[in-house]
Amino acid sequence: MTKINAINWFEIPVSDFDRAKAFYENILDFTMREHMGGNTRTGLFQFDMEEDGCGGAIVYDPEFYTPSANGSLVYLNCEPDLQTVLDRVVDAGGKILQNRTIVAATQDLGYWAMILDTEGNRVALHALD
Repeated sequence: MTKINAINWFEIPVSDFDRAKAFYENILDFTMREHMGGNTRTGLFQFDMEEDGCGGAIVYDPEFYTPSANGSLVYLNCEPDLQTVLDRVVDAGGKILQNRTIVAATQDLGYWAMILDTEGNRVALHALD
């Protein structure tokens, strides 16, 4: 059976690709694969295509994308520990807008936080712990 995800793909606009790539690699502790298509440069977040995982990328194409703190809000998976990721944000050049906060006290939905990345995008972080 095919899993149904609310999101198929997401793209986070960046104005300085190398700076943004270093930021996300640092806070999420992985090496981002790059792809170039025409004038568009992308850096891929980790996801499991074989298990119908949802993927996304940072994207540089100034004619098509503009970073914003007021647009859609993407929640990045920070398993197994949100605080570990959050602790890397400031040193990587980002800003913490909302510290680690329980999603709902009456349900086991984990924790979230909100950051401003190096490009001016508001991004949420989520993990069960």
